[in-house]
Amino acid sequence: MTSMRELSETIGEQQAEIERLREEVAEWRRAYEKGKKRDIAFANSEQEVEPLYTELDVEHHDADKLSVPGLFPFTRGIHPTGYRGKLWTMRQFAGFGSARDTNERFKFLLGHGQTGLSTAFDFPTLMGYDSDHPRSEGEVGKTGVAISSLADMEVLFDGIPLDEVSTSMTINGPAIILWAFYIAAAEKQGVPSEKLQGTIQNDILKEYMAQHAWCFPIEPALRLIVDCFEWGAQYAPKWNTVSISGYHIREAGATAAQELAFTLADGFTYVERGIARGLNVDDFAPRLSFFWDIHNDFFEEIAKLRAARRIWARHMKERYGATGKSLHMRFHSQTAGVTLTAQQPMNNIVRVAYQALAAVLGGTQSLHTNSMDETLALPTEHAVQVALRTQQVLAFETGVPNVMDPLGGSYYVEALTDQLETEAEAMFAEIETVGGVVQGLEQGWFQRKIHESAARQQWEIEQQSRVIVGVNEFLSEGDALDIPLLKIGEEVDREQRARLAKVRGERDQALCDARLDKLRTAARGTENVFPHILDCARAYCTLFEIRRALEDVFGAYREPVFF
Repeated sequence: MTSMRELSETIGEQQAEIERLREEVAEWRRAYEKGKKRDIAFANSEQEVEPLYTELDVEHHDADKLSVPGLFPFTRGIHPTGYRGKLWTMRQFAGFGSARDTNERFKFLLGHGQTGLSTAFDFPTLMGYDSDHPRSEGEVGKTGVAISSLADMEVLFDGIPLDEVSTSMTINGPAIILWAFYIAAAEKQGVPSEKLQGTIQNDILKEYMAQHAWCFPIEPALRLIVDCFEWGAQYAPKWNTVSISGYHIREAGATAAQELAFTLADGFTYVERGIARGLNVDDFAPRLSFFWDIHNDFFEEIAKLRAARRIWARHMKERYGATGKSLHMRFHSQTAGVTLTAQQPMNNIVRVAYQALAAVLGGTQSLHTNSMDETLALPTEHAVQVALRTQQVLAFETGVPNVMDPLGGSYYVEALTDQLETEAEAMFAEIETVGGVVQGLEQGWFQRKIHESAARQQWEIEQQSRVIVGVNEFLSEGDALDIPLLKIGEEVDREQRARLAKVRGERDQALCDARLDKLRTAARGTENVFPHILDCARAYCTLFEIRRALEDVFGAYREPVFF
């Protein structure tokens, strides 16, 4: 048993060691200031970083914040086995042209070792318009796959067993409708909703904040999301009913700390709305997932992911009384599209590889690696294969997945993790002063913060204080056109129009009209509207017809002028 005298001596020795380290660091600092050659700022996404990190920078770090993988607060990962138990899901984002075109790409990716599907939709689909709507002209299939009805969804997943693959769908404004199409398509395959695995992004708050693909005003849009929580918890227990997305917030110009804070604040808002509905937090929270952008600053991105897990676990436990898997932040990551350059596009392969490494070191459960050509067009099969091979090399050749959180304990990474957590907590307090997330959106507070950050970053690039290789330094001519590009022809538009005409001609129109009327009635009341949307999907009501039925009750969203 240690005596008080021995304990006192140990503490004295530790204090002496700290003082010795302070003197060493002070001596090093004098030599550093005298010998440094480059008088420039060394910064991450927001602020300057120190040239050296030591034990002094984590002197007041709470050891309980670290723990081990699988234990609260999950800084080092939510699974005790890490990637030794299961590698991350390699989920390449795919979608272009018609449902038939994308079905072929899905099969190509699955045949080359991809382990999950991730669906990109075209602009009309993202906004809830059918392919033959006047506002869809010139946009059908250009930036993703065109889906206007259950008939399209059936073709999209033809020959792909939906009880064996995990599918992610990146759509928000009309997400509840696309999810109904997917469930109805699975039923056609004989697969019940209870067996489906995947994610619908369904994060409308970040749309008002950053991406701007919305349909309905904020309050009814939130109601639809909670309807998904409620129905999914009972009938689709393996499905993630929302993917709370920092990705698009970061792509719009936010810093890492803003992405962290704003995304988590959105997540807390969804939790609060679910609880307000009367749902038990542990019934729906385990199916809330996240989606993070992995940007260029290698260590900052790793620290961001570690901090995110810790903050989510603590708030879920302390604020909402959640337990078990409700404390687990599960997330998909995607390399940063905004960092890709049209100039010298082959450089994008290198950028993506390092970003993918950061995502894995940060403990992602799922990963998309961008293709080198995505800043110029939708990716070609060759470019997609290189992007997928990047993940496979990382998984099977580097040894990185062998050790859990290998940067845990690094003075720099731990200090940066603590710093990002502190900054996020300060932003949570600021969000409360403006009345919370919804009022902050209505007042334009979030939008202004992101715009200010984006403008600052652009100014830094123009002033060359932020170097972008091949753009403002290390230039060469003619690189942008040195790779083949995928082009989407107008035949996709014609094919979609023909398919829609066939669907409308063959369906039971009286049944469609009756089910749309029932949907309007449900929307006027307080019942969960998802069963009615699913019935409309089964009757081959189109995307816009369902959107319009809801819009008849909810109205359409018009963004206020903030600037």
